[in-house]
Amino acid sequence: MSKIPFCDLLPQYEELKTEIDSAIADVIKTSSFIQGKPVAEFEKALAESVGVKHACGVANATSALWITLKALGIGPGDEVITTVHTAIPTAESITLNGAKVVFADIDPKTYQINPEHVETLITSRTRALLPVHLYGIPFNMPRMQAISKTHNLPLIEDCAQAQGAEISGKRVGSMGIAGCYSFFPSKNLGTMGDGGAMATNDDKIEKFVRMFSNHGRLEKFTHEIPGSNERLDALHAAILKVKLTKLDEWNAKRRKIADVYKKLLPEIIEVTIPQVYPDTVPVWHLYVIRCPNRDGLMKYLKEKNIGTGLHYPLPLHLQPAMAQDCKSGDFPEAEKATKEIVSIPMYPHMTEEQAAEVCAEIKNFFAKK
Repeated sequence: MSKIPFCDLLPQYEELKTEIDSAIADVIKTSSFIQGKPVAEFEKALAESVGVKHACGVANATSALWITLKALGIGPGDEVITTVHTAIPTAESITLNGAKVVFADIDPKTYQINPEHVETLITSRTRALLPVHLYGIPFNMPRMQAISKTHNLPLIEDCAQAQGAEISGKRVGSMGIAGCYSFFPSKNLGTMGDGGAMATNDDKIEKFVRMFSNHGRLEKFTHEIPGSNERLDALHAAILKVKLTKLDEWNAKRRKIADVYKKLLPEIIEVTIPQVYPDTVPVWHLYVIRCPNRDGLMKYLKEKNIGTGLHYPLPLHLQPAMAQDCKSGDFPEAEKATKEIVSIPMYPHMTEEQAAEVCAEIKNFFAKK
């Protein structure tokens, strides 16, 4: 392992080992591995954390997005607008419903979807807006809400990287028609495998997502609609309920690491740090900087046993799987950013001294250049 790993998940388990082991053992003792009490209890706790009426656990965030769009009737001939700079599951959820992905460029200071570009993309075929709280930085919600209201378009929040982030005192996922979450192991709230959820105040959406994800049924032998198997496993729900109790504390620790980066990295003229919108509380799932010679910096840090990541090396319109009527040059801000960004170490059990060491080595790299 690197001296300063990019992400270290083991300390999370070590901190909660007794509680997690006990929760897993309880599920094993009852042999109730599918749905049941563990899932219901976690869903209740999650809804309370987000500040909504309903939370429905599903297999992963891709499922949450896909089924939520399906609940809104999104299908062939429809268009859904999302950011061109994100992980591919956001766009996959649209194509899985047979709809067309319409990409919008980003705000280069925050990496978030650019609302002004979004508004120029709306057509008579647009059926929904799907912005992403990328890297744990809340997007420009007031502007996106205004666009949603003006054009009467449902706004679904992709919160996969932003569990616990806030905008004007409200949790992300509580301000659109629905919020979708990922519990991939490295997420701010992660399990020991795949998992996801949808949160909403809308009774109809909650009912559809719950039915569709369980073979189209609410009762064991009555299948009301054709569905699929996209359930959240009870073992994962039990783990997540324990870890949810630490979410706010661990997010606060991430912000302390981000504060070190914010203090020290601006001393390096080659480095640009991410900005956030007013009245928002980010949770820094990732801390992504921009700089020249990104690849050289990554190689240097690796030699110093400091881990790094790339999120993401290609904007989605240049991914072969997303090939459509877009071409290189259509999204200049995202295309420029993907050539300059690098994700530096960020996890809740990282120390401020380690963060300072990362900054010192970045400074050394550019001093030598």
